[in-house]
Amino acid sequence: VTLQNKCYIITCIQLIHIISYRLGVFTICTVFLSFHNSCQISFQLYLFLQSHTILLVQPTKRPEGRTYADYESVNECMEGVCKMYEEHLKRMNPNSPSITYDISQLFDFIDDLADLSCLVYRADTQTYQPYNKDWIKEKIYVLLRRQAQQAGK
Repeated sequence: VTLQNKCYIITCIQLIHIISYRLGVFTICTVFLSFHNSCQISFQLYLFLQSHTILLVQPTKRPEGRTYADYESVNECMEGVCKMYEEHLKRMNPNSPSITYDISQLFDFIDDLADLSCLVYRADTQTYQPYNKDWIKEKIYVLLRRQAQQAGK
């Protein structure tokens, strides 16, 4: 199906739950999606951003504190990291009616964690690709910048 003579719509099919992680299997191709006739992203990037993501967190050196959370997409995972920091701030400031922070404080929090990493599902290899704190901070920066731009409109 052609959309504005530039874009092909590919149907993505989500499959089954394996163990406790939801895996998606997608048709990978190199077509481009056009948004507002000015911005193009590859379909593979779109699928990547929509990929099942597992967040691995170790707040301290103690291995007993390790935990994980899974998300439907990379963006949801990045929002989850922000919410984790906001919950930390609420615990540290229980009497404050409102809490504000800037991105450098969020990044310091991430750096202070003993370990923080993501596993992002890749449909082309049917594996999870690991990513470190620096990658997570980059994705959070992009997410928050996009949210700020949308709020300014």
